[in-house]
Amino acid sequence: MLLEHINLAINSIFVENILLAFFLGMCSYLAVSKKVNTAVGLGVAVIFVMLITAPANWAINQYLLKEGALAWTGNANLAKLDLSYLGYIAYIATIAAMVQLVEMIIEKTSDKLYNALGIFLPLITVNCAILGATFFLIERDYNFAQSLNFGVSSGVGWAIAIISMAAIRQRLRYSNVPKGLRGLGITMMTTGLIAMAFMAFGGIDLKGSAEKKKVVKKNVQPSEQVEKVEEKK
Repeated sequence: MLLEHINLAINSIFVENILLAFFLGMCSYLAVSKKVNTAVGLGVAVIFVMLITAPANWAINQYLLKEGALAWTGNANLAKLDLSYLGYIAYIATIAAMVQLVEMIIEKTSDKLYNALGIFLPLITVNCAILGATFFLIERDYNFAQSLNFGVSSGVGWAIAIISMAAIRQRLRYSNVPKGLRGLGITMMTTGLIAMAFMAFGGIDLKGSAEKKKVVKKNVQPSEQVEKVEEKK
């Protein structure tokens, strides 16, 4: 069970990074990745929002929206309802509420970070990475624990990507970049190189290795029993 969650976390952060593999959340990634401090602040905000919205939207889908979700009410007519068509509205409303909460917290605790993030803080509401994570966990039929793990891990993966890009862009200021690649061009090329680097984690499969060990142990048992019988003789 623990290995499954570790495998899901590694897969969500590195192998199937929600930004570098699915290109979700690119707008704020390109706009706010100019300074490391700002990127860290936005990354932490996205992690916090995903931490809350992923399990919250899972619960909304599980107990309110999907077909048969209202069976817990004990009403046969309600149990037949399929409200999945309200998914977009419900999920976005939940995300908007959580972003508003984060905005209020940052405004009260750090004026500098609040001013640095500017308009991009409320724009987390329409950050497709957060909404995309919700659709992924519903499509893959994750349980509550998996949804929580996936939400946090996806947020961490997005934060790592934007912080890495911000650190590289700060270094690029002192580089002699060709005129045709300055700005968005070199940023997209660097993003592609980071994505290729993350592909190196594709061979990690903790769940698969654990299953192989179990198979090996099962195959070894009969031979061990034979050896013990021979020793007794």
